[in-house]
Amino acid sequence: MFPYQLVYDKACHLPVELEHRTYWATKFLNFDAKVVGEKRLLQLSELDEFRTTAYENAKLYKEKTKVLHDKKIATKKFEPGQKVLLFNLRLKIFFEKLKSQWSGSFLVNKVSPYGYVEIKEEDFDKRFTVNGQRLKSYLGGEVDRQRITHLLT
Repeated sequence: MFPYQLVYDKACHLPVELEHRTYWATKFLNFDAKVVGEKRLLQLSELDEFRTTAYENAKLYKEKTKVLHDKKIATKKFEPGQKVLLFNLRLKIFFEKLKSQWSGSFLVNKVSPYGYVEIKEEDFDKRFTVNGQRLKSYLGGEVDRQRITHLLT
């Protein structure tokens, strides 16, 4: 179907003189429709091969970058009875420069192989479950839980 026929729903009749010129041009250029069709099919198959190789290369690149990224991630292993600090998300939203985003110290009560950790506060028997990525091991001594303000004069 020709574009003219699609738009106007009518057959397009060319003048006889123009039809003769197009026939003459195809005859002059030795235009063989069968050869051109085979050439076009070959070009389409080459395009499909190019697409598949590009897809495979992109897939390999993503796999390699994932392996490199996973190498840089440090695995955290917690054991029951270990002291940990908990990352406080609320302080990240309301950012204050001198306030620590880590609160603690907590004792690890139970560790799951799926990444979540049950922790409890040292002084109280309150237990709760958190994601293991929000924890880091606590290496220091006492944590000062009182808020102290110093006036600079």
